[in-house]
Amino acid sequence: MRIYTRSGDKGQTSLIYGTRVAKNDLRVEAYGTCDEANSSIGVAISHLTREDWDGKKSFIEVMHKIQTILFHVGAELATPKGKEVKWQLKNEYIEELEQHIDKWEKDLSPLKNFILPSGHEASAAFHMARTIVRRAERTAVGLEEELNNPLVVSYLNRLSDLLFVAARYVNHHLGGKEVLLNPEV
Repeated sequence: MRIYTRSGDKGQTSLIYGTRVAKNDLRVEAYGTCDEANSSIGVAISHLTREDWDGKKSFIEVMHKIQTILFHVGAELATPKGKEVKWQLKNEYIEELEQHIDKWEKDLSPLKNFILPSGHEASAAFHMARTIVRRAERTAVGLEEELNNPLVVSYLNRLSDLLFVAARYVNHHLGGKEVLLNPEV
């Protein structure tokens, strides 16, 4: 299979099932932003390769599962309304995110202030992924009438929460310093 097809040279691309749309179509923006978030999570994970803490392996396994689900969320966003989606986002995936959030937060001190994205490189990268997921969520909200599965918006919302906690969790385990927002600036 060739990487280049030349079919997008005039600013159009195909959704799943072959529907042609402009590359700046909101649906393309939504699944493209999921892809960007997925890559950003990969960058964050790559910053952990030389690090070690109890629970690192299971943390990375969780992140890899999230990356896989996020890939499928992108496929859902690329599927036109009314067409069969081969893989279905389920409420249980949202519940799993919540379980991980609750588990990781047990290790963290409660927040009393806003924090700046900071600390360990992996933590900062998870914060970046969080903001990209928020953009994917905002874009998906613009498509709500066209979505095959309304859980897409809920999943993206919860995923951004998880990535915030993941950034704090990584800082906690790797000694990264959280920088508090200075409201006096």
